Amino acid sequence: MKVEVKIDNSCTEPLCIIITNKLTDEISSCVERLSSSNTLITGRQNDNISLIEQKDIINIYAAQSKVYVVTERGEFVVKQRLYELDQMLDSHSFVRISNSEIINLHKAVNFNLKLSGTILVSLTNGKETYVSRRYVTKIKERLGV
Repeated sequence: MKVEVKIDNSCTEPLCIIITNKLTDEISSCVERLSSSNTLITGRQNDNISLIEQKDIINIYAAQSKVYVVTERGEFVVKQRLYELDQMLDSHSFVRISNSEIINLHKAVNFNLKLSGTILVSLTNGKETYVSRRYVTKIKERLGV
């Protein structure tokens, strides 16, 4: 793929135009990454509101009718529903592991394939979580197992 950058001092906001003869997986992936890479999430922690970058997210889970984003700085309550976050996050970094949880693959230390058919995921913050049976096949495909 050829990439070209033009500097124009009259430009106030970057514009990306992709010219192609057909829509391929590579083009779709580029479009998705360009559209979602700058997405910041606003989270509440006590009386503080913080901006959370995608690269800082370890995992996201739903509990007690709330959605929590976990980072090294702690847990934040967010307004978005889990399915909304699933759609807006970078699909190369984030994967849904159950109906109530999404993990950042870059923050996973290892995946332990259990004899029972489940997968235990160890995260960088020391927490462990399980991939629900419904999502095991999807995770194995994603990991190339």
